[in-house]
Amino acid sequence: MADANESPARGRAVRIVRTLQEQGHVAYLAGGCVRDRLLGLDPKDYDVATDATPERVRQLFPRTRFVGEAFGVVLVFEQGHPFEVATFRSEWGYEDGRRPDHVRFSDADQDAQRRDFTVNGLFEDPIAERIIDHVGGRDDLAARVIRAIGEPGQRFGEDYLRLLRAVRFAAQLDFEIEPDTAGAIARHAPQLERISRERIGMEMQAMLSGPRPARAATLLQSLGLDAPALKEPALTADLPTLSRLGPSPDLVAALGAWALDRHLLPGLPPGAAAGDLAGPLDRFADAAGTLVRRWRRALCLTNQQRDALRHCLATLPTLLAWPALRVAHRKRLMARPQWPDCIRVFACLEIEGLDALRRAIDDEGTRLEAEGIAPAPLLTGDDLIVTGRKPGPRFSRLLDLVYDAQLEGTVRTRDEALEWLDREAKPGEGPAPPWPRGLR
Repeated sequence: MADANESPARGRAVRIVRTLQEQGHVAYLAGGCVRDRLLGLDPKDYDVATDATPERVRQLFPRTRFVGEAFGVVLVFEQGHPFEVATFRSEWGYEDGRRPDHVRFSDADQDAQRRDFTVNGLFEDPIAERIIDHVGGRDDLAARVIRAIGEPGQRFGEDYLRLLRAVRFAAQLDFEIEPDTAGAIARHAPQLERISRERIGMEMQAMLSGPRPARAATLLQSLGLDAPALKEPALTADLPTLSRLGPSPDLVAALGAWALDRHLLPGLPPGAAAGDLAGPLDRFADAAGTLVRRWRRALCLTNQQRDALRHCLATLPTLLAWPALRVAHRKRLMARPQWPDCIRVFACLEIEGLDALRRAIDDEGTRLEAEGIAPAPLLTGDDLIVTGRKPGPRFSRLLDLVYDAQLEGTVRTRDEALEWLDREAKPGEGPAPPWPRGLR
């Protein structure tokens, strides 16, 4: 199993294993790095499992730090890079549904039995070039199956976050969830409420930004995990928008597509076309603020993610009105940071008759980008003061008016902008521009 082209990270992890073995200890690479290597994937992280106690690990390596002393986990720095080195252990007693009440150092077999899924319970001895499999993980890798180690109900009762981890691994690896394991997930789904929102959010964000977000969302819905994860009633909606989004999307785009599939499309009439979309989409956008606030709390979204999702959903109705928008409005839409997510979600809406509109937006968007969608303003507040206008609430409205004229190409220089302002808006005047919803 030696590889002349092995990654630097693997080489460092192997040096830790070799040092432990040379000092008389059992030491292996463990968990996901073994799984990924057997699947031909490049592991993101390398973990080491050993019979050496944490104190012994700290004696053998010059740079270490405890990160889970109660669980026998030491962070070892090899050439400045951190690696988790964990002592083999067995665990029991999970009163909080997340962490064991009791931990005892043990051997590799017992350590494998405490892990979540068979494909994550493998060890590799990179020195002897062999795989150590106490749980049938190699067979399940070959069968492309996610299976709980031991009795599924017991495994999930130990840590309810594993309910989401099963879905994430199945979606990430494109594996099936073994029937008994899937049944136990569905039975325990309500217990997900016992897990912290931060942990739930991390798992959900990882799977929705992963290679198969629609597969993840489909599994969440079919197993009843969507209700406790999103803090809303369970749904079994089809996911055409999310499915068309493709692999590894931005999280905001994935959430926007899933929101449409769950809360807009099921309410449309069968065979709905573009002409049927305006009213329902407008009402959906009006109600989206409540949905976004709920999902923000449920998934621990950042303020930036919350705002981006809200703007993305609120802008969708404006895209339907694209042909009627002024050039300035179109450029303002495109200049918003949410534009890439919004237009990507809109492009994935599976509604008859939208293709021509999407092509028009795409074609004109290319042209407007070439013109410049967010040039530096020709006028500032200082320029307005020079014209004799007094600072006040209408300042920003006047600046918006003249900036729209700039975006339209009506004015191209500072002098033209000042002349336009004198001609079109007398001092103290300047009504608010009639901006569409997505620009408010």
